[in-house]
Amino acid sequence: MVDFLAENNLCGQAVLRIVSRGNAIIAELLRLSDFIPAVFRLKDKSDQQKYGDIICDFSYFKGPEYYDSKLEAKPDLQDLDDEFRENNIEILSRFYLAFESVHKYIVDLIRYLDDLYEGVYIQQTLETVLLNEDGKQLLCEALYLYGVMLLVIDQKMEGEVRERMLVSYYRYSAARSSADSNLDDICKLLRSTGYSSQSGAKRPANYPESYFQRVPISSTFISMVIGRLRSDDIYNQVSAYPLPEHRSTALANQAAMLYVCLYFIPSILQTQQAKMREIVDKYFPDNWVISVYMGITVNLVE
Repeated sequence: MVDFLAENNLCGQAVLRIVSRGNAIIAELLRLSDFIPAVFRLKDKSDQQKYGDIICDFSYFKGPEYYDSKLEAKPDLQDLDDEFRENNIEILSRFYLAFESVHKYIVDLIRYLDDLYEGVYIQQTLETVLLNEDGKQLLCEALYLYGVMLLVIDQKMEGEVRERMLVSYYRYSAARSSADSNLDDICKLLRSTGYSSQSGAKRPANYPESYFQRVPISSTFISMVIGRLRSDDIYNQVSAYPLPEHRSTALANQAAMLYVCLYFIPSILQTQQAKMREIVDKYFPDNWVISVYMGITVNLVE
């Protein structure tokens, strides 16, 4: 059989490119999270008084004319708006490109799955790719990385801040006049979830399941990925950890992927007790603090 990752294997190369991009997007999101302009948080009263009229959340889209007319009525506000634009348009553009790349990532993954279903790649289907060792790893990682992107965005960039940045970008850029702009879809995907990373903050209902379902993904694909993660040792780690008590260490990477991917199919989490029992016994018998992605940990007890 032809090597799945051979350069002339279009099916393998396509999913490899998607996964490579996924890791690059997460790296960019983590980088950018340290450079969120403080003014978009509107924490200080002085910032609220000074910029409150020019920084808006998604309520802006309900009546942009109202906000724009308010600006036009006050020349000093217009000057402040121009100055604010000049100071922030560069970083706003970079944030927007990162957000856009997340949306493009999942759109491309869905298109790849559609191509597999429609037989674009001769002799390859979703089932045959998942039977291949490399294909199985890459497809599982593709879904997992998308979940990590969403979690990173919500943990590192508060929902209100995201909304304000997207609205500011929309107001200051040419995106509003571009016919091929997918700003609407990006706003739908990244609108505030109500989640806060502050300690003691209450977790929103049905979070992050509802957040993960904002872009519909093939349920067949998700259930097959979950099936592989549940039953297979996709990275062949168990042979390196022969002792039974080291099983959870051997499968730690897979456990983190399973933790993220399960949010895409909440029915397993909520109603399928037998499957969850099997998953917990196999992957989390003594391992409740898991590393979801570089430096991002989750305590399952909480």
